[in-house]
Amino acid sequence: MMNTQDFLLELGTEELPPKLLPKLSQALTANLVKALSELKLSHAKVESFATPRRLAVLVRDLQCQQEDQIIERKGPSVSAPEQAVEGFAKSCGILSSELDKKPFGKSDYYFFSKEQKGLEAKDLLAQVVDTAIKNIPIAKPMRWGSSEQQFVRPTHWLVILLGAEVIQAQIMGLNAGNTTRGLRFTGPKTIEIDQAKNYRTIMQQQAQIEVDFDTRKEMIRQQVVQVATENKATAVIDESLLSEVCALVEYPRAFSGGFSESFLAVPEEALISAMKSHQKYFHMLDKHNKLLPSFISVANIESSDLAVIVSGNERVIRPRLADSEFFWEQDKSQTLHSRLKKLDRVLFMKSLGSMGDKAKRIEILSGDIAKMIGIDEADAKRAGLLCKTDLVSEMVGEFADLQGVMGGYYAQNDQESSAVSTAISEHYHPRFSGDTLPSTETGLAVAIADKLDTITGIYGIGQGPTGSKDPYALRRMALGLLRIMVESKLELNLKALIASSLSAHSADVDRQCAPAIYTFMMDRLRAYYKEKQVSGKAFEAVLAVAPESPYDFHLRVEALNIFTQDQAAESLIEANKRIANMLKDQKNLSIEVDASVLVEKAEKTLFAQTQAVAEKLSNSTDYASSMSELISLKVSIDQFFDQVMVNSDVAELKQARLNLIYWVRSLFLSVADVSHLSA
Repeated sequence: MMNTQDFLLELGTEELPPKLLPKLSQALTANLVKALSELKLSHAKVESFATPRRLAVLVRDLQCQQEDQIIERKGPSVSAPEQAVEGFAKSCGILSSELDKKPFGKSDYYFFSKEQKGLEAKDLLAQVVDTAIKNIPIAKPMRWGSSEQQFVRPTHWLVILLGAEVIQAQIMGLNAGNTTRGLRFTGPKTIEIDQAKNYRTIMQQQAQIEVDFDTRKEMIRQQVVQVATENKATAVIDESLLSEVCALVEYPRAFSGGFSESFLAVPEEALISAMKSHQKYFHMLDKHNKLLPSFISVANIESSDLAVIVSGNERVIRPRLADSEFFWEQDKSQTLHSRLKKLDRVLFMKSLGSMGDKAKRIEILSGDIAKMIGIDEADAKRAGLLCKTDLVSEMVGEFADLQGVMGGYYAQNDQESSAVSTAISEHYHPRFSGDTLPSTETGLAVAIADKLDTITGIYGIGQGPTGSKDPYALRRMALGLLRIMVESKLELNLKALIASSLSAHSADVDRQCAPAIYTFMMDRLRAYYKEKQVSGKAFEAVLAVAPESPYDFHLRVEALNIFTQDQAAESLIEANKRIANMLKDQKNLSIEVDASVLVEKAEKTLFAQTQAVAEKLSNSTDYASSMSELISLKVSIDQFFDQVMVNSDVAELKQARLNLIYWVRSLFLSVADVSHLSA
């Protein structure tokens, strides 16, 4: 029976960067598992642990010794010169007469085989740990003291245990042991781990530290919810903030504090941003979803006098909120329109001009889009022109995440129309996957104009995405733009918009890159449908007919989804594929069919039914209904191919038959090229 032991690695450090903690933990675990795998040391479950001051991995049931292995080396062919054979034998430490002969391919070769005894895991683990730690990717490693060691933060202790045995090792300038540390300011300074398997339990019982990141995260969530309930409020728990707080505390204790109600005169987004970004506080809402003058924080210590901690946190947040209040009052003293000149001094991007230039381009494009979708052009242009002016405000200068949002508030203060104010506040939407779209048509127009201006400009100066690199997040931006068009049901000609946007840029921007931008956008649309679990074949079938509007593209995809569920679909798909192959090299084809030369009943029937369907499909954009009508042709198409020889010896008849099936195919192509749906 194979001997196994649990294996524990813990690296103790100065407080690790909270936003990097999960990635550091994952990297250490992955490196360790990879190294063990390469050494052919089997194991069971692997558990990762991470707190602000430690990275740990517990490997259950690690194989204590490698299996014995047969090491085999292939040598020269049996027909090779004797000198070559002797040289190979010498390199193996034996005589040539001791080599084995084995067939390999079409010839026999000399082979050397020996049994290699498996090494004990405890003799390998020091190197495994050293490699696992040093291969953690760190963008900006630190050096400390006189040491040459480098890591993301200075290291202070190292635990390496196999069962109860300490693995002797010196790594990162530390001698491995079985002693870890508790909380920095309270509790026992050192804690002995008697067995690797007891690590988590010992840390909980002796130091009150929950080393499991996800479990600690849920503890914090529950505590925050409980504190909010005690305050008869609802806590707003931002998942990224929750993860960051979890990476800041080992011994979480949530509590509430408050601030002056007078600060509520400031837009709540500014107050929330100050609480989240500066202090890592969770905010609370009342039963009407209004911001309360209170917050929830999470301490990393159990205090005998909680009032002291609460008072300290209230004292720290007060100047932050006062800054927000000051910025709000200062910014209101100037109109957004008066800030346009300042935008001219802010560079958007080299070769693409200033933010002022960008604002003027967005103004023009927003107006064009407004005309296309039939909304107020003046509102769209006004919102487009002013949408970037809050970038030069005091508030956005301090809280960059409030750009757009504050612009909306300042527009209201300037008595701009509600359409303009709302459009400005939402024109960055959607900002990430799953984010909401702008709620108004004016906002949709400005959001499209802004995103398209950035995409065409950066593409036009040769800085588009390449491979996995996308430094300007154009893929995300393009996906957001397409989501707006599709999910808001906007009939917009994407090719025309790309051309219009390119023409608004300076001469430094390549006007000839429009096809490349369209292809890029279609690739993002492909990703959109893949996420929606739409068949790649359905996407290619629609792409083949190159619809100009993404929403029109979407309607065709939906129609194909319905079509493929019909029993007749498979036969019609194969018929289209057959027709496409037959017409591939044909010239002078026309949908004008000379019915007078048709002789067979099957072809006359197909002609009559095709004519009837064509009349119903004329200029129709109800693609689902179109596909339903086309399904009705199945029987006559099948009979045509069963009973009619297309390649007749009579030239006029052959041409009429070719034109007939060309006509049938053109009707399908008015929706999509269904031949792409073939298995």
